[in-house]
Amino acid sequence: MCGGIPRVLMFDYLIGVDGGGSGTRACVARRDGALLGHGTAGPSALGQGIDAAWLQVLAAIRQAFTAARIGLPGWHQCALGAGLSGVSNRPWHDQFVATDPGFGRLLVETDAFTTVLGAHQGRPGAVVAAGTGSVGEVLRSDRSRFSVGGWGFPVGDEGSGAWLGLRAVRLAQCAMDGRINAGTLVHKVWQQCGADRDTLQAWCDHAGQFAYAQLAIAVFDAEPSDPAAAHLLSRAVASLDAMALALDPHGGLPLSICGSIGRRLAPRLSPPVRSRIVEAADDALAGAMTLIRLAVNQPI
Repeated sequence: MCGGIPRVLMFDYLIGVDGGGSGTRACVARRDGALLGHGTAGPSALGQGIDAAWLQVLAAIRQAFTAARIGLPGWHQCALGAGLSGVSNRPWHDQFVATDPGFGRLLVETDAFTTVLGAHQGRPGAVVAAGTGSVGEVLRSDRSRFSVGGWGFPVGDEGSGAWLGLRAVRLAQCAMDGRINAGTLVHKVWQQCGADRDTLQAWCDHAGQFAYAQLAIAVFDAEPSDPAAAHLLSRAVASLDAMALALDPHGGLPLSICGSIGRRLAPRLSPPVRSRIVEAADDALAGAMTLIRLAVNQPI
């Protein structure tokens, strides 16, 4: 407040960022919301390291300004809203904010929350997102929030690409040891990751969430001829179903299923869950822009 009149901080640019285990997207807009440019960069999930996350976030932002044909401004002229994988881990969140390079305003939320904002345009609703990782989020009518999953790889992310890929590799290891028979899925994993013990071990030693997620397509491809692949996909569907039901047990809110894996599995979800599904109005990047736009336009 200044002299009894609400004060609104002014910035030249608004920036939205959506970052996860597969990559980072950024968009730049004027204060009035007019979009100027988009940029992309590598993964910025906080679990891969805070410095690495900032490196990719800033790279995507720089590319967005370049696409807009605008010289890179001082960060103090910009208000940044970011939805990032791993923000639910409080120490990671705090470290990311503490290493802010100097933005005039910085809001950091989970990518699940920005996905909800984008999918339902800021209105109440739920999302189950399954891509590289998985998470569920709901924004209730009273504006309260609740999350399901999102515990991170490898302990969580049920039903995601990384979850599927990790279990496919475990099957490949068991088959290599002679504990199970090698089916179509195992042969596909061997082809991509190594068909002898030393090569497969070396692949596993260096693989992270993103690398495992790249194997998800092999699970889908093997499903028609391999019961093991079909079983993994059935378990993934059950995990996404459970997330949706936990988010909104009474089924009163619209539900959007997001992410590459989620969209492929959506037709297999249970009838009560499918009956609530609506097409997402927009994505997590739009949600990140909504987040910062609403924040900077609020009087302080």
